[in-house]
Amino acid sequence: MTDDGHRPAAGENQEDQVAVTRSGKVRAAALATGAGLLLTACGGAKVGEVQSGASSAASGPGGCGTVNLAINPWVGYEANAAVIAHVAEKQLGCKVVKKDLKEEVAWQGFATGEVDAIVENWAHDDLKKKYIDEQKVAVNAGPTGNKGVIGWYVAPWLAQKYPDITDWKNLNKYASLFKTSESGGKGQLLDGDPSFVTNDGALVKNLKLDYKVVYAGSETALISAFRQSEKLQKPVLGYFYEPQWFLSELRLVKVNLPAWTEGCDADAEKVACDYPPYELDKIVSKKFADSGSPAYTLVKNFTWTNEDQNLVAKYIAEDKMKPEEAAAKWVADNPDKVKGWLPAG
Repeated sequence: MTDDGHRPAAGENQEDQVAVTRSGKVRAAALATGAGLLLTACGGAKVGEVQSGASSAASGPGGCGTVNLAINPWVGYEANAAVIAHVAEKQLGCKVVKKDLKEEVAWQGFATGEVDAIVENWAHDDLKKKYIDEQKVAVNAGPTGNKGVIGWYVAPWLAQKYPDITDWKNLNKYASLFKTSESGGKGQLLDGDPSFVTNDGALVKNLKLDYKVVYAGSETALISAFRQSEKLQKPVLGYFYEPQWFLSELRLVKVNLPAWTEGCDADAEKVACDYPPYELDKIVSKKFADSGSPAYTLVKNFTWTNEDQNLVAKYIAEDKMKPEEAAAKWVADNPDKVKGWLPAG
């Protein structure tokens, strides 16, 4: 599951950021505007720059052509995309172009035709309103089948040694355990990739917790921190999420924040509740949806379980398989599921 945003605007202090849930009420990332302005994504892909020879799948009714898949920066998403790409290429004869893009940036490609599909979306109600309801350049392509959970976690040894640490009301009592050189005398709450969406800054402020949000920088860094926490019995309190293959290696223990209720996260500045449950879904450009491409049918029909995703993600992240190899292995082992995604006939 990832991302998830809480990215600070350039030149601002992270501690003062308005944090955001995956429901996407507020964004700290600056989205570039203006004709001809290029947005550079991680990996060098750009929205706003036409790539030669990359015609969209939407260009040929009934044909497949080129399918432009956004790749957001967490391995669970990469697992979804790898399997979809493998099936599209090997069974439907499509050409798949993967574009490494942060979440919000990827949505901007719907209007230009440079992104055909986002294949693991974590709510983003603000972006749905903008691109689906208002601009009408995108449509919902249904659930992925994955159930998303976001929260604060600790390693098992810490929960065993301090059983009451999993109740947020006791976190201030343990703040000194989590102090680091980066947390400014407060306890450290470790977040991941600065592009992930989170409410953590607002939660710390509104729950009056003596903590500072510090960014590990990536999903990999978060996993490394939790792994070292358990191995060395070093206290770490961090943001994490499911589905996520790492939880099959180390069953992290979730901290109980104030229970989520409908609307409790409506105002990002005032959030003082846990993250909601997420039914992850797929978003595609309207042009792609209307194209008649078999690739759209594949994306629309694609569903699998958290266990399926975690297995492919483990192949990629832990077993060091190339995404294409991981996808090929899973597809070969699950022909009946794949058959259900393909166009009839």
